[in-house]
Amino acid sequence: MRQIKIIVEKHPDGYVAYPLGVQGVVVGEGDSYGAAVADFKSAIKFHVESFGAEVLEIQPPVERSLRAGRGDGEVDNQLPAGVDGADLSGF
Repeated sequence: MRQIKIIVEKHPDGYVAYPLGVQGVVVGEGDSYGAAVADFKSAIKFHVESFGAEVLEIQPPVERSLRAGRGDGEVDNQLPAGVDGADLSGF
């Protein structure tokens, strides 16, 4: 299996591991760093078996930039051309 970048976060009640760029939701958890990584490995294997290897095709992130500058306290929403995004007017 190819390498996947994962994030492992420590929380008060344990560790959580999740990948970057994989299609779908895959999460591992455990009482230790190693247990969370092992649980993640099991979860990603099941995910690939269930949905196919194409879920590992890394998707480029959608970039969003916010910039202020109209002078009226409003924020301009700026998305790359051709990308639809969520309404960010509340920020």
